[in-house]
Amino acid sequence: MRVTRSFLMAVPLTLAAAPLMAQEAPSSGGSLMSLQTNLMFWTLVIFLVLFFALSKLAFKPITAAVEAREKALEEALASAKRDREEAAQLLAQHRAQIDAARGEAQQVINDARATAEKMRNDLLEKARAEQQATIAHAQQEIQREKERAVADLRREAVEMAILGASKVIEENLDSDKNRKLVDAFLSSIKPSKVPA
Repeated sequence: MRVTRSFLMAVPLTLAAAPLMAQEAPSSGGSLMSLQTNLMFWTLVIFLVLFFALSKLAFKPITAAVEAREKALEEALASAKRDREEAAQLLAQHRAQIDAARGEAQQVINDARATAEKMRNDLLEKARAEQQATIAHAQQEIQREKERAVADLRREAVEMAILGASKVIEENLDSDKNRKLVDAFLSSIKPSKVPA
């Protein structure tokens, strides 16, 4: 490859030097197709000298520069390939991290839903318990009020009975004694028989 490049570079220089040598040679009046050995010899000599000089002085630095350029391009291509592979690995890692983050987010959402459902159920259960307690308290209060109303009704019934008995008998009876008597009688009656 070096020889081919060197040869291709030397050909234009030789072709440029050939007409100069042709001017120095005596013109023999030959035609364009006639062979001039003198010209051919000097052209070959100049070509070889120029080729030797260029191979010693110019071809090595030019070849080294071309090889350095090729090496730099190969390194740049290898670096670009490595960078592309690293970018592909980073992309795969980022995608894996995004997938993991999505999974974690979904897990957090599921946990939040489960917690919310548990809290809802707890609140419903607490509300039911409070409702049952309120109902039980209300029923107890109703029962106490009923008993109080029955007691008030008994007291009024005793008062009316005493008042009625005193009117019927028309004499003043001892009200404390009569009350105790009627209370004893009413206490002997079972509450279920008393109208509500």
